[in-house]
Amino acid sequence: MSTTKANRRHETQIMADPALPTILIIREFDASPGRVFRAYTDPDLVVQWLGPRRLTMRIDEYDARSGGSYRYVHREDDGTEYGFRGVFHEVRLNERIVQTFALDGFRDGVSLETTVFEDLGGRTRVTTKSVMDSIEARDSMIKSGMQRGVREGHERLDELLSGRQNGNADRRTEMEGLRS
Repeated sequence: MSTTKANRRHETQIMADPALPTILIIREFDASPGRVFRAYTDPDLVVQWLGPRRLTMRIDEYDARSGGSYRYVHREDDGTEYGFRGVFHEVRLNERIVQTFALDGFRDGVSLETTVFEDLGGRTRVTTKSVMDSIEARDSMIKSGMQRGVREGHERLDELLSGRQNGNADRRTEMEGLRS
């Protein structure tokens, strides 16, 4: 395998269909679907990787099961907070998560996200498709800088899965569960 190909699978691809209100996010991780799925559903692990590096994260609720819900807050150093919430419609062990996603304060900004965990024989491809209610809403999401946050979150997830995560005083490190 070439270096270029190996590096490419660790790049987060973010694509917006010009004709549809969707965002497609694809990334591969060097871990089994079970380990990656757990990192997406265990709040003690989610808090360690989700979002941009510069923000701290507080989870108010994270019940990752079909019918469960979540709410978390990302916080800037200056105290500015960004709250996110949603409902888990379907959580299928190691295979798929279907959930809504909304930013506090944006009444008409609910999106539907489907995340699929694909077994690549010791690695996992994670594909997330977000569907918004309009192309304008999708474009607004992209203009918000979400790509940087998604890419940094995926880099941090890679670090968590490989045990390379650097300490962050506001984030609890709990690696033992991911190594099993």
